[in-house]
Amino acid sequence: MLDDCTALILAGGDSRRMGRDKAALVLDGATLLERVTATMQQIFPKVIVSVRQPRSGVDVMQVCDEQDSIGPLAGLIAGMAQADTPWVFAVACDMPFVSHAVVKQLATLRDAHQAVVPMVGGYAQPLAAFYTNSALDAMRASLAAGDKSLRGVLKNLDVRYVSEDELREYDPQLRSFFDLDTPEDLAAAQRN
Repeated sequence: MLDDCTALILAGGDSRRMGRDKAALVLDGATLLERVTATMQQIFPKVIVSVRQPRSGVDVMQVCDEQDSIGPLAGLIAGMAQADTPWVFAVACDMPFVSHAVVKQLATLRDAHQAVVPMVGGYAQPLAAFYTNSALDAMRASLAAGDKSLRGVLKNLDVRYVSEDELREYDPQLRSFFDLDTPEDLAAAQRN
């Protein structure tokens, strides 16, 4: 268990490209939110789910966004504000294959950084990343300045980016970073 960290699952998105609530989609007999929650509970002693509105059937602490319709940055801020640990691991509810090994390896890279963020396909993965509580002020300042982008926030933090080569040592196919944004993604996940 990573005792100095809280897992924060973001489950408040619009699911526009999917066309329905991604957190409630069923994969292998469990909703995406249930799958990710179960994985996080095996790694972290504390789990928080960030939502726009409270969800029924969720057996962990829920927090609502401080501001409506802002996006994942608002969910991250709301969850980090409630976490009582020095670190938060943020993960999207639509990442059902997130691996214990990858999360634990990312945790080993936190020293002296404000964030540990994987890079996959040339892009930062801010919703499968560690953040120290000292990053909260920079996140709030970014939002107050009108920048709702998580990748924009990263420019203002001391970030340890983790390359694909490093990640492949623990997840050869990078399945941890497969997120279900569209009906086609869901179909692909159901086939695998």
